[in-house]
Amino acid sequence: MPLQGYDQHKKTAWIITGIFFVLGLIFGGIAAATAPTPQTDDSSIVSEEEAADEAPVAEPAEEPAEEPAEEPAEAEPAAEEEPADEPAEEEPAEEPAAEEDDSSVPAEYSSALTKAETYSDMMHMSKQGIYDQLTSEYGEDFSDEAAQYAIDNVEADWNQNALEKARSYQDDMAMSPNAIHDQLTSEYGEQFTSSEADYAIEHLND
Repeated sequence: MPLQGYDQHKKTAWIITGIFFVLGLIFGGIAAATAPTPQTDDSSIVSEEEAADEAPVAEPAEEPAEEPAEEPAEAEPAAEEEPADEPAEEEPAEEPAAEEDDSSVPAEYSSALTKAETYSDMMHMSKQGIYDQLTSEYGEDFSDEAAQYAIDNVEADWNQNALEKARSYQDDMAMSPNAIHDQLTSEYGEQFTSSEADYAIEHLND
């Protein structure tokens, strides 16, 4: 149920509000009309424009012309050095052949070699004559292996042995050169080779 006098007070409030609104508009318009209008300082604007016109225009600086870069001088090739003569390499001196170890040689072989040297130096026998004497059952009676070892290792000049034999036949027996040659090469004589006998005959009278 609405309160008594509500409608009457409501109308009064609206009227008062309208009055205040109208008064606000009036006072606002008066204040706007009486406010001073700001003036623009034309002199300052003109002076700035004149200063801008009078200022000299800076000319762009000229860029320095680029000088062509100098080409680097070509380096002269260094003189080729001739290689120094290398010293010739000295060849190592040949070592003397190692002497055969006597301890590894059987005693029979050493004895046969000693006998062979005696027959060669003292009796000037041929290689075949010494071999036969070493292996003969009526001679030294060494084994074939020991006799061959002696012949292979004896130091003898067989041509000189043939010459010494030829001179003994000539001096002691006055034999002719042909007879001496036959005696030197005979299988029942000295058993020298034909070339050794020829050497002896050629140098018989030297």
